[in-house]
Amino acid sequence: KSPSGTSGSRFLGPGQPKVLCTTAAGTVVDGKLETVKAVRKRGVDGRVRGFEEIPHTGRNGWINLLKFWRENRFQQLHLHMERTFNALGPIYREKVGTLSSVNILLPADISEMFKSEGLHPRRMTLEPWATHREIRNHRKGVFLKNGEEWRSDRLQLNKEVMMSAAVRRFLPLLDDVAKDFCRLLEDRVEREGRGAEEAKRSLTIDPSPDLFRFALEASCHVLYGERIGLFSSSPSLESQKFIWAVERMLTTTPPLLYLPPRLLLRVGAPLWTEHATAWDHIFSHAEARIQRAYQRLSSSQGSGTVAAGGLYGGVLGQLIEKGKLSLDLIKANITELMAGGVDTTAVPLQFGLFELGRNPEVQDRVRQQVKRSWAQAGGDPQKALQGAPLLKGTIKEILRLYPVGITVQRYPVHDIVLQNYHIPAGTMVQACLYPMGRSSQVFEEPLNFDPGRWSVSREEGQRGEVMGFRSLAFGFGARQCVGRRIAENEMQLLLMHILLRFHLSVPSSEDLQTTATLILQPKTPPRITFSKL
Repeated sequence: KSPSGTSGSRFLGPGQPKVLCTTAAGTVVDGKLETVKAVRKRGVDGRVRGFEEIPHTGRNGWINLLKFWRENRFQQLHLHMERTFNALGPIYREKVGTLSSVNILLPADISEMFKSEGLHPRRMTLEPWATHREIRNHRKGVFLKNGEEWRSDRLQLNKEVMMSAAVRRFLPLLDDVAKDFCRLLEDRVEREGRGAEEAKRSLTIDPSPDLFRFALEASCHVLYGERIGLFSSSPSLESQKFIWAVERMLTTTPPLLYLPPRLLLRVGAPLWTEHATAWDHIFSHAEARIQRAYQRLSSSQGSGTVAAGGLYGGVLGQLIEKGKLSLDLIKANITELMAGGVDTTAVPLQFGLFELGRNPEVQDRVRQQVKRSWAQAGGDPQKALQGAPLLKGTIKEILRLYPVGITVQRYPVHDIVLQNYHIPAGTMVQACLYPMGRSSQVFEEPLNFDPGRWSVSREEGQRGEVMGFRSLAFGFGARQCVGRRIAENEMQLLLMHILLRFHLSVPSSEDLQTTATLILQPKTPPRITFSKL
């Protein structure tokens, strides 16, 4: 089945020579291909085209901004990018309001972008977020920091959220939440489902509200080391408000990126007020949770109830115990992880259930592998995931077709050449993940949902050194998503337990219409039929 409303990139269609994929960062001179290295040796002379010659969408950023508002391009930015690549080729410049970028989509160009990121990689600063921290006197977490300060904080965080030892500690917590979610879903199917026999009942629902609760419950369990009871029959209003605040924050961010936030603050713009209010709620929710967890940890340490190697106190507990970051910095980073850890897993899970539901052969293949692995793992979630590589392939495939963030940005620390154009150091370069994921130049049959395409044997059969730059939903390198290991394992574990208990189908296999806030999501959440196995 082909997903969501597009026929792929025309300029990268099947009729185009495949050589572009592996030589896109090279240069065509007199009909001959030359490497970027050769171009650099020659220097940026008449043979390399200048920055101003890069195809663009219009030189006046304010006129472009008006077009974005008028044509609602903020919500369709991923489709706007795809259309623009089709019209202008594999590289283009765009200026919208105060924001300028060079946009690319071929893996070899993206490889060059990352090679030039330097020791302290920078991505686009979300100025509305940074302005909120400054006017409220909140410390910034690693998401909003740069330079040596970013690096030192990030290295401390990595030990608790990225390293394999940390993953082993929090994996059982995610597994518990995933199993509880599936038990509740089973109960609901038995109570509300259709079918004469209890064992064969099925239920068709929009699972998105439940997936948001799952993501928040799982995040809290890992970050704070405690459950917050979102699976009870009456989940707390406080948690529902948190989910709402995150959604409002994400929705109001993109329009604010193209205007000076402090100007909006001075004139009391309603959009800014809504954005700041949403962040205030996120911070107050996180603050309350952090205070409770801190008091719990302090009292248990004081009474000597937590011995070495005893109960895992979550990421927060580990950071407090190590004492390498101040409490203010711990709060800043835990709040960012909380705000970034709900929609970014709940939404891909919606897309994932939909694609598995409308691709029953794929679903059966993944399920068979999961069943074998689970049977051999003896209840160990890490072993179960290691034995089911198709599950990891499923997550990669979901994020190829529906990337949570539709771009990854870097600022090269030295001049580079992309597509035979000179890119000066300090230019914001964006890898555009949505058009890349659907390009027939980068992927064979790009609109097919095929987790097997990510298998080691299939990847080794592909040509070119840049195959690793095709799966970038979590970024790459030192500045990749700090919550990556939590998110990947959280999604894999939930899909694993769902596939062990249910057959998935969809009432409609029509492509999902998508919309972009700060993240890509379905315009209307898909309805899924869960049938007990």
